[in-house]
Amino acid sequence: MFIFKIVRRAISALLLLIVIIPLFVAFQIWSTANSATPKKSDVIVVLGAAQFNGKPTPVLQARIDQAFKVYKGGDATQIISVGGGAPGDATTEAMSSYRSLMTKKVPKSHLIEIPVGRDTLSSTVAYVATMKVHGWKSAIIVTDPFHCYRAMAMAQDLGVSTSCAPAKSTSGLLSGTGIRYLIRETGAYLAYKTADRIGIHLSDHLKN
Repeated sequence: MFIFKIVRRAISALLLLIVIIPLFVAFQIWSTANSATPKKSDVIVVLGAAQFNGKPTPVLQARIDQAFKVYKGGDATQIISVGGGAPGDATTEAMSSYRSLMTKKVPKSHLIEIPVGRDTLSSTVAYVATMKVHGWKSAIIVTDPFHCYRAMAMAQDLGVSTSCAPAKSTSGLLSGTGIRYLIRETGAYLAYKTADRIGIHLSDHLKN
């Protein structure tokens, strides 16, 4: 009977953690999305999103526009665009952002494009490696509001000081799409932390 009570309490505690931890992470993601502001840094990083034959989708264009706004505000003088291409693509997400920023008269010397990454982690490993080559230690990440928390965590795990400049023109945070995005990001962040894959990806990148 005593053992049964201990097991029952242990199961109850475990179930409570299963509920509390995701709720806590979801709150952190939501809070960051609503409060993130860029801090003066060495570089601005535009994370990739879908593009079609070099033309940014509205999601990617929103990130590009936000990056340009931060650049014009003087918070950083260098911009890194990152993101690979899907099989059959004529160009990459990084190149699409790069070209769009050039049309906004950002000097070529202030732009770096890294055509790598079909997910946040591989993109992060790629741009952090480039930052280390240049001696850059801080970054303003430009992405969707709910993506800020996970994107910042990944860069911080690789030793980069980060802030985020959310692309405000993406789906409303309280819309149906926004809630689904929040749930998805909560799961993605927990999976990232649970898998502890950062060292594996970094070592693979440095070997190549």
